[in-house]
Amino acid sequence: MNKPAFVALVTGSVVVLDQLTKWYVRHALPLYDSIPVIGGLFSITHASNPGGAFSLLAGANDAFRVPFFFVAATIAISVLLYFIHQIPADQKWLLFAVAGVLGGALGNLTDRLAFGHVTDFLLVYWRSYQWPAFNVADSFITIGVVILIGHSLFRPSSSENP
Repeated sequence: MNKPAFVALVTGSVVVLDQLTKWYVRHALPLYDSIPVIGGLFSITHASNPGGAFSLLAGANDAFRVPFFFVAATIAISVLLYFIHQIPADQKWLLFAVAGVLGGALGNLTDRLAFGHVTDFLLVYWRSYQWPAFNVADSFITIGVVILIGHSLFRPSSSENP
């Protein structure tokens, strides 16, 4: 499969999976309702996040928050497209990582444009400790970043690879 097709397949799959799961949660579970999946550890919980990661700027005025996240997402998407262009076609893990981050960014941007907030529903917790709720887009962004960090830490140096 050629590079543009691979990137489009990964990016598109992430966006579709993200939007389908969010649609299902919005229609099947009232806001703030929760379904335990693994008692004391993991639940499907319908949440709405008007802010960014970890609810950053959630309380900010809409007149600032909405344009801010639109501009930030546009810049991030542009940078990701530039990186994709720079990655050699044979570097499938790198392409997968960046395309996954791109798909996640597009999935969350779609929510912001359509609803003014992002639908989150994956909730991990233990006793009174709770990780902020997240979604499929956030998961692919995280997985992609972990792959990119791993690649940059563990790739052979150019002197070892003539």
